Amino acid sequence: MIDDGVISFDAQRSTLLRVAYRMLGSMADAEDMLQEAFIRWAGTDRKAVRVPAAFLRRMVTRLCIDHLKSARVRRENYVGPWLPEPIVEAEPVEDVTLPLMLALERLSPLERAAFLLHDVFGESFDAIGRSIGRDAAACRQLAARAREHVRGERTRFPVERDHGLAIAEAFSEASRAGDSAKLGLLLADDVRFHADGGGKRPAASRILDGAVEVMRGLSAIFRLRRGNPELVMQAFVNGLPGFVTREADGMLQTTALLIENDRVKAIYVMRNPDKLGHVERLIH
Repeated sequence: MIDDGVISFDAQRSTLLRVAYRMLGSMADAEDMLQEAFIRWAGTDRKAVRVPAAFLRRMVTRLCIDHLKSARVRRENYVGPWLPEPIVEAEPVEDVTLPLMLALERLSPLERAAFLLHDVFGESFDAIGRSIGRDAAACRQLAARAREHVRGERTRFPVERDHGLAIAEAFSEASRAGDSAKLGLLLADDVRFHADGGGKRPAASRILDGAVEVMRGLSAIFRLRRGNPELVMQAFVNGLPGFVTREADGMLQTTALLIENDRVKAIYVMRNPDKLGHVERLIH
């Protein structure tokens, strides 16, 4: 016979994973939080729990806050630019796009929790207060401070789905062919290039800023690479138009593009193999 507790937890699993991933920026860490929450849930007197979904959200949020505060998740010693693990989907999810997740990194754990739970997941400040151990007024202030910090990071004019994919396809074709001239036509003057290799694979050691510098960096990549990448799929990567490639070294790479006014405003490339395992599983 299946335990009712397992059923109630499984019914909330996708929502809980979504909360944890957006708090932590790591699918592996998010899955760890859910495993810990399940263990704690199994030891809970469930007869005393009036609303399991709310109880579990509070539990996962507290676990994520503790995890963010712990020394082992500090990123001061991370090699090169840090990006969240890529989530590859067939359709865009616009509640927390990649630029917004990067902005969330600048917030305190409590600010991040208040902002996500209220602005993204629609929780009341009373409920958030029960989740993070603060009163509703304090939670309102935390969310307001967070909102000020991330203002402008939401895509105010999201690109239409098919148009975004068409630009991503053009970028992909030019990039795989090493066609610098075509790539240059797609870039905004103030484009930025982020590449996360995590010290495990070659990648730009800092964020490249401006079309001239980005094109210089891309041209160097084209000269140094051996063999052209293979397109695996076009998709949305953390809510942005993008694509997945198999590089000449046999490893996967994801590329996400922030597009504004028909030009690529930012390029986010994930090369760190530690963050691509779930993408590898997705395509098999």
